[in-house]
Amino acid sequence: MSIVEVKVPQLSESVAEATMLTWKKKAGEAVAVDEILIEIETDKVVLEVPAPSAGVLAEIVQPDGATVVADQLIAKIDTEGKASAAAPAAAAPAAASAPAAAPAAAAAATGGSKSDVAMPAAAKLLADNNLKTSDVAGSGKDGRVTKGDVLGAVASGAKPAPAVAAPAAKPALPQVAAPAGAPDLGERPEQRVPMSRLRARIAERLIQSQSTNAILTTFNEVNMAPVMELRKRFQDSFTKEHGVKLGFMSFFVKAAVHALKKYPVINASVDGNDILYHGYFDIGIAVGSPRGLVVPILRNADQMSFADIEKKIAEYGKKAQDGKLGIEEMTGGTFSISNGGTFGSMLSTPIINPPQSAILGVHATKDRAVVENGQIVIRPMNYLAMSYDHRIIDGREAVLGLVAMKEALEDPSRLLFDI
Repeated sequence: MSIVEVKVPQLSESVAEATMLTWKKKAGEAVAVDEILIEIETDKVVLEVPAPSAGVLAEIVQPDGATVVADQLIAKIDTEGKASAAAPAAAAPAAASAPAAAPAAAAAATGGSKSDVAMPAAAKLLADNNLKTSDVAGSGKDGRVTKGDVLGAVASGAKPAPAVAAPAAKPALPQVAAPAGAPDLGERPEQRVPMSRLRARIAERLIQSQSTNAILTTFNEVNMAPVMELRKRFQDSFTKEHGVKLGFMSFFVKAAVHALKKYPVINASVDGNDILYHGYFDIGIAVGSPRGLVVPILRNADQMSFADIEKKIAEYGKKAQDGKLGIEEMTGGTFSISNGGTFGSMLSTPIINPPQSAILGVHATKDRAVVENGQIVIRPMNYLAMSYDHRIIDGREAVLGLVAMKEALEDPSRLLFDI
């Protein structure tokens, strides 16, 4: 017997521990080299743990849900072993199976097809291939169906299950089912679920921001017609040349950098009793993911072209959906942009992302009646909101900074001449 140890990968210096998610293999099953055995969640990212060698998963040392640290032993692989015909279940507390069973039980209770336990990217693929989650075995956390599960099922020729008329179900909360032995709550089910490490970290940072920063928000409106016309004019040639669509975010990033150069204090941060001015422009882009809000960083955004920005944002968006963002991609940043407009938000007051001192909130562009030269006209308007730390940024700099962004968007040629 030749045993190879599987250990927790190195974590960031700022991350002390992590949580084991769900084992993808059971003890006694064969594994291939570099096959993903389990995912480990930190308060920033989800790390995949590949098999260091091919063989048989001889022992699972740490079960689902266990708290682990870097280099800790979590499993053993027998490189000379053979997979058993009936591999025993992975060593895990019985309670650990309850969360995984809950979503399935809830789907059954509502007479649904379990489509509510598919990850967003997987749900779209299921719909495109006329499949239900009941047609695909889920390997994600709590049995959720992932994009990879659907692609594998499609490649293997999975067919849609025959439709069965389901009896009318009573209203119930999605993905909520009472655990075994719990009192019957009738039509008012509840489920207590611990926060993920990322969600707990988000909560901690937002509370920290609210309690340590003197947050004030200034607003302005911008006529998006010039940007929209420019995009329409060059969209086809831009896409053909760069292989990515020309979106709105690259304009907002460029406009933000334009303003930060004019008013450097907006790009600064507080360090004790000092103001730390940054001679670079690392712009955080808030991105929604199945695990929560993450803010990957565009390093040296002032040196990036429109195409560079669009490609990087697309890359970050895909990584966020797949849970592949690295810690180094979300560390740092001197200013952030949050685009609630993609979800239809009309107006909001964004919270500063510490240790930064300001954040721009972008909202939905809507046709609105505005007055130009004494005449009421219809224009595609967007409300901008910039929250700032009033400890170091005065109202004058904040207002003028937002006006500079507005002027750059309403006359994009300013971005070419830096005026």
